[in-house]
Amino acid sequence: MKTIKLFILLILLTGFYSCEKTTDPPLNDILSITVSNLYAPQSGGQGQPITGEFTKFEFATGQITTSETDWDIAFRGTSIIVNGGTSLGTIDEPNRTGQAAAYIENGTFVSVNEVDPTLLITDSDSGYAIATGSDNGWYNYSGGPSYLITPIPGKVLVFRTNDNFYAKMEILSYYENAPSDPDSSVHASRFYTFNYIYQPNGILTF
Repeated sequence: MKTIKLFILLILLTGFYSCEKTTDPPLNDILSITVSNLYAPQSGGQGQPITGEFTKFEFATGQITTSETDWDIAFRGTSIIVNGGTSLGTIDEPNRTGQAAAYIENGTFVSVNEVDPTLLITDSDSGYAIATGSDNGWYNYSGGPSYLITPIPGKVLVFRTNDNFYAKMEILSYYENAPSDPDSSVHASRFYTFNYIYQPNGILTF
């Protein structure tokens, strides 16, 4: 009798464990998106204060947004800011209300497949998480006579979003319609084309 009772208990426990295992929610699909011609205008420069609203972007929707809170990153000229930390203090910067952070990883877009949370930093009054300036962050500025802004190969931008998910990005072009051989005297600038992958499950791998 004891043997039968133990056998029944074992069956019940096994069934309970199986039910527990199947209650885990399914993972959401990882998004892989190409964004073309995201316009990031600015005014000023050349010794004058830089002004103009940042173009705010949300990874989950793949869309520009005008929301004051629900944005992940924002663009103005060559500057990219995150919705986390504090303002650098430039004119027309939006308030940071989220948990976004970023870093730049060296490698190919395919090879960068995991987030290192120890490298994530937020914007601050001493600088942006994605550094500005030629060869400091994502781009090189060639100066005269070509005056070209060119994405640096092998620079992958890794982000924590404003609501604690993750994304990685490679910038392909800074010129309208992403010409293969851009000419600053012909092609309009401040038009970003980029690939990104968004991990909507809160885990650190892509």
